Amino acid sequence: MSIRIPTLADVYAARLVINKYLKRTPLVYAKRLSEELGCDAYLKLENLQPVGSFKIRGGINYVYRMREEAERRGLVTASTGNHAQSIAYSGALFGIDTTIVMPNGVSQVKVDAVKSLGARVVMQGDYFEEAFQYATKLANDKGHLLVHAINEPLLYEGVGTMHLEVFEALPSIDIEIHPIGGGSGAATACIVYKRLKPSVSVVGVQAEGAQAFYQSWKTGRLVSTGGVKTKAEGLAASMAYELPLSIMRGKLDDLILVSDDDMARAIQALLFTSGQVAEHAGAAATAAAFKIRDRLKGKKVVLPITGRNIQPELLVEIIKSGFV
Repeated sequence: MSIRIPTLADVYAARLVINKYLKRTPLVYAKRLSEELGCDAYLKLENLQPVGSFKIRGGINYVYRMREEAERRGLVTASTGNHAQSIAYSGALFGIDTTIVMPNGVSQVKVDAVKSLGARVVMQGDYFEEAFQYATKLANDKGHLLVHAINEPLLYEGVGTMHLEVFEALPSIDIEIHPIGGGSGAATACIVYKRLKPSVSVVGVQAEGAQAFYQSWKTGRLVSTGGVKTKAEGLAASMAYELPLSIMRGKLDDLILVSDDDMARAIQALLFTSGQVAEHAGAAATAAAFKIRDRLKGKKVVLPITGRNIQPELLVEIIKSGFV
């Protein structure tokens, strides 16, 4: 069965929902970071969302649209953390019984955050796909409404509102670099920018230890790596999925791989130059910018901080590491 591809009109419709429940996040010019990168760098501060991640946009749009069915059946989903908080927050917002399946090894700060939002948490598997298999079983056994974290168009429509905000604040944008875990952020960047201003380059970034989408984008077929090895929980998908690949095929301008050390350096850079806290995935766009800085000279570049939910002890370790 084919999956519906969201359109720019769908993103505009989602904004009518999102604006009821969320404030716009700032797009700020990062002067010191710009000097280091040799371009005009702007940070889209999705780390300031109520759950510390851009994923909340998709969760609110999905639960709002599906709330009558969700009220009857309850919700279940799988996530490495930020999608989990998004659905848990949205479930609480609309009074929906919610169960979140999370893989073992995700940061305790994310597990605690999901629980604090009132969702039921089940730990299962070692990475996203194993948790999702169990979430599917729960949905089948208990009749819950299953939210697919990656192949659900309603999530994308909500997420895409982030890029509308960027474009309206900075219509002269040249490049956006966006992390790819499941792919909703980068995919909707393609949907929005390639319609509103086709000259905008959309560059994706993946973790070297979780590059299923990278291999799929290169080969044109869905690839599974059978596992992941990265500290970037938000990028820790072991396989690529139909919806994001369908959207980004022919529209994504480039895809960069970064190491965990690259992302740790970017976490430091964001904190020291701009005072912003980012998790590994949230700093991935900045990590990629340092890697391709020669290509960014003189350009207006948007680097979203897609999430801040890093274990405090790990943040302290990175600050003390002496990378920068």
